[in-house]
Amino acid sequence: MNRFAFAAALLLASAPLYATTYTLESDYTQGVFRWNHLGFSSPAAQFAQGAGTLDFDQADPTKSSVSVSIPLGSLYTGVAALDDDFRSTDFFDTARFPTATFKSTKVEKLAADQLRVTGDLNLHGVTKPVILDVMVVKVGTNPRSNLPTIGFDAKTSLKRSDFGLGKYVPQVGDEIQMHIISQAVEAKAYAEYLKVQAARAAAAKEAAKK
Repeated sequence: MNRFAFAAALLLASAPLYATTYTLESDYTQGVFRWNHLGFSSPAAQFAQGAGTLDFDQADPTKSSVSVSIPLGSLYTGVAALDDDFRSTDFFDTARFPTATFKSTKVEKLAADQLRVTGDLNLHGVTKPVILDVMVVKVGTNPRSNLPTIGFDAKTSLKRSDFGLGKYVPQVGDEIQMHIISQAVEAKAYAEYLKVQAARAAAAKEAAKK
């Protein structure tokens, strides 16, 4: 057993009976949102590279909390002209509002792996309450990194006009359907893991110079 696996096992074995702090993995934190286009289709766009922290209490999820920051420059539709339109002052105005944030205010347990998370979404300079229906996908050890990891999915709907993004409503739908996925790693173990990975990368770079 390498030292990462040992550290991860030790953390799990000695985990306190209260919330554990996790760091969201940006490469695995993303979302897809859909809207109705003139009644003919339901196109989609994606955002990625979300960052933040999760305090998760597996014994009592109602004591959990999450805080997330989303870089709106990552918005992607697959249509370059539409990407530019979304980033312009007509919509998200990413030059003025480069990020969206979500901070939970309440967590309710609905079933074994189902939660309802209420929080404040700040988007386009406007803050409104949003409710997420969350499924805890898995809590365990990542077999690749040997680090304590949690994964979850979340769904919600909101009205874009509530956030000053109402252009072309009602021809183009006001209601947005959103699906969010995220994966998070125990914060202390992850920080140590990243340090070691950085040191290995630096050593390999130096070795390549010789």
